[in-house]
Amino acid sequence: MKVKRWSALGVRISELARQAGTTPRALRYYEEQGLLRPARLASGYRHYEPQAVGTVRHIQLLLSAGLNTTAIAEILPCIPDDVTVLAPTCPELLDALAVERNRITTSIDRLAAARAVLDRLIQAGSGARDQP
Repeated sequence: MKVKRWSALGVRISELARQAGTTPRALRYYEEQGLLRPARLASGYRHYEPQAVGTVRHIQLLLSAGLNTTAIAEILPCIPDDVTVLAPTCPELLDALAVERNRITTSIDRLAAARAVLDRLIQAGSGARDQP
């Protein structure tokens, strides 16, 4: 397997996508949302610095946690470049994270209530199905 090394210019979008386990399309979307800022060569090609892999992994983790790209754009500057650490370095960010966590908790509670209704309907329907 051929592994590309980081050049002084960084790597192209396809190589970053491969290293970060995502797609070039996702990287373009992150750029549109202001989450990634690649360098542009005279040819127009995007080139990413080595720490971009960590940034992409942070973005993916925060998206999977339910945060939107607007919130992530505020959070990213407060996260160290080290991909093994996800600890905000901006104290004012903690309040925003608590608000986001409460929003997610509310969504979970609503989904759990909806699931309980469906469980009752399924259970009631199962009993009716067994009768002649």
